[in-house]
Amino acid sequence: MNGGPQRRSTLPGFGLTMGLPLTWLSVIILIPLAGLFLKTLDLSFEQFWGIVTSRRTLNALRISFGLSFAAACVNLVMGTIVVWALVRYRFPGRRLFDAIVDIPFALPTAVAGIALTQLFAQKGWLGAPLAELGIKVAFTPIGIFIAMIFIGIPFVVRTVQPVLLDLDVEIEEAAASLGANRWHTVFRVILPSLIPALLTGFALAFARAAGEYGSVIFIAGNLPNVSEIAPLLIVIRLSEFRYADATAIAVVM
Repeated sequence: MNGGPQRRSTLPGFGLTMGLPLTWLSVIILIPLAGLFLKTLDLSFEQFWGIVTSRRTLNALRISFGLSFAAACVNLVMGTIVVWALVRYRFPGRRLFDAIVDIPFALPTAVAGIALTQLFAQKGWLGAPLAELGIKVAFTPIGIFIAMIFIGIPFVVRTVQPVLLDLDVEIEEAAASLGANRWHTVFRVILPSLIPALLTGFALAFARAAGEYGSVIFIAGNLPNVSEIAPLLIVIRLSEFRYADATAIAVVM
């Protein structure tokens, strides 16, 4: 026998709440991706392999994924430091500093690319002194790296920030009272709680950087085998009406 009255959920039934999201996700995400993969069936394996292993394609993929990984690593470290300053300290201008983090979200990618190019060009505010030191940033892979850091850091900050806000300061005080020094508190008390959020922020920053187009092409220089990213190569193949090549590269990405 039932021990008491069943509590009725305020939400619709399971079938409806699962059916609508699955249908929506299928229409928006799964069906377009399935179409992309089905398009590659027009190619033989030898044709597909020849496209994705060509020198130009491999170099574009290496630049996109290699620099995206490096930029995500930098954002992981620097983003964590930014989050720590925003959450654990109170200082003048903190709210403004917090809002500045979201600028890469708000700016159109083309605007971000133009701004970075003007800043790091050989006659730009930062590009000129760097050029005197023999460091060229704009129109090189270094410029791509900087652009990827610029667009990726908000993902780390905004992913880790709510987790650190929920982490009670009393836990750190308890660890200190039990004899833990600052480094032990950071690596054995705080960091384990932040690892899932850090990994999520890293993955989001990496994915955004790997697929970024607008803010990168302005500062990249776009030289084949030197500073050409994979998304740009896809666009080039489409403009050449080489749809099979574009689809193959897109499947790899």
